[in-house]
Amino acid sequence: MSNNSYFIKEQQRNTKRLRNLIADLPIFCEEYFRGIEHTTSILTRINYAYDLRIFFDFLTKEIDVFQDLSPFSFTLEHLDQVQVLHIEKYLEYTTYYTNPNNEEQDRQNSEMGKARKLASVRSLLSYFFKKEKINRNVAQLVDTPKLTEKPIIRLEVDEVAKLLDAVESGEKLTANQRRYHKYTKSRDLAILTLLLGTGIRISECVGLNITDFDFNNNSFKVTRKGGDQEILYYGDEVKDAILNYLEERKKIQTLPGHEDALFLSIQKKRISHRALQNLVKKYAKIVSPLKRITPHKLRSTYGTTLYQETGDIYLVADVLGHKDVNTTRKHYAAISEEKRRLAARVIKLRED
Repeated sequence: MSNNSYFIKEQQRNTKRLRNLIADLPIFCEEYFRGIEHTTSILTRINYAYDLRIFFDFLTKEIDVFQDLSPFSFTLEHLDQVQVLHIEKYLEYTTYYTNPNNEEQDRQNSEMGKARKLASVRSLLSYFFKKEKINRNVAQLVDTPKLTEKPIIRLEVDEVAKLLDAVESGEKLTANQRRYHKYTKSRDLAILTLLLGTGIRISECVGLNITDFDFNNNSFKVTRKGGDQEILYYGDEVKDAILNYLEERKKIQTLPGHEDALFLSIQKKRISHRALQNLVKKYAKIVSPLKRITPHKLRSTYGTTLYQETGDIYLVADVLGHKDVNTTRKHYAAISEEKRRLAARVIKLRED
């Protein structure tokens, strides 16, 4: 399966997910999602759909004026009756609530999660207000939940070395994990080395094919979130890890359709997002049990190291595939702030 074929199949799966979600929403939402298709990614629209499903479930169950309705029977006339107070109550409700599709499953949201849910409602109301199909956009009058800056969670230099050592040695793995370790060691080491050495996303890593790599130039082709393809470069440590894994991979008879997939699962097919997440979690718990390290945190580790070494925020943005440098600056500018604070602390005008 070619790289493009993989992403086409992913797009098809996500399109089906979105259609299933829209089927549970008011009829007018179909127009909304069609209208924002060219300005948003499929994953953004899926997240909006999940949020709106919770929103309409809340309105029809918790707000008196809408309690005779079901989400599916909600109309634009009803949408125009939504008040600021209703949205504020909705945000309060999402702090801790029951999953609309599974009453035995409870959910909760941080301030960031509630801010995202407000953004979904704002987008919907803004769309129909601009189309002059509702008379007001009350969501704009609702204050965004106050967000506190979170520190960047990443691995320190010594933790990176320990992580890779843990993969090579297999020490501290459980007995069950050690059973598979000899079969997956070279693959796991190649994956973690590639993530830490290039900062690519988990979706980009999963979608890689053998034919995407040019080992003469230490370069590879990656398909970004929006579908654009870029050429990235890697160091010799990454090259050695991947070539070593490819020697092992030659011995594997893959399932049909997965012949060109770079990273394979135990089932001899392209590794899944979930399997890669579990792989990172397994080794990270050994070297850094107090940090919740995910593939994205390995991306942060790379971005932080690159920024500390170069001080070039535009380079970091380009390599990480950020379309807006402000996204990069938001995550990594705090490093410069910390250096300034350090400068203030080390200067002593009088001895203690």
